[in-house]
Amino acid sequence: MKTATEKISRRLQILIHTLGLSCLGGAIFLQILVFTDILQHGYFMAVENNPVVLGFEIALTLFALIYFIYVYQRFIRSIK
Repeated sequence: MKTATEKISRRLQILIHTLGLSCLGGAIFLQILVFTDILQHGYFMAVENNPVVLGFEIALTLFALIYFIYVYQRFIRSIK
C-alpha cells in the first residue's frame, strides 16, 4: 500500500514530466512555424511588448532547457 507522501510525490513527478514534455513539444511546433515563415518570407521577426508574457516565456524556456538536460542525462545513463 502506498503512503500519502508517495502518492503526492508520484503525482508531482507526473505533473513535471507532463509540463516538460509539453514545453518541448511546443518548442518543436514553434520552430516549425518559424522555419516555415523564413522559407516563405526570407526572414522572421517577433516582438513581445508585454513584460509579463515575456517573463513567462523566458521562464518556460529555462524550464524546458533544464528538463531536456535532465531527460537527456537519464537516457544516456540508462545505456549500458
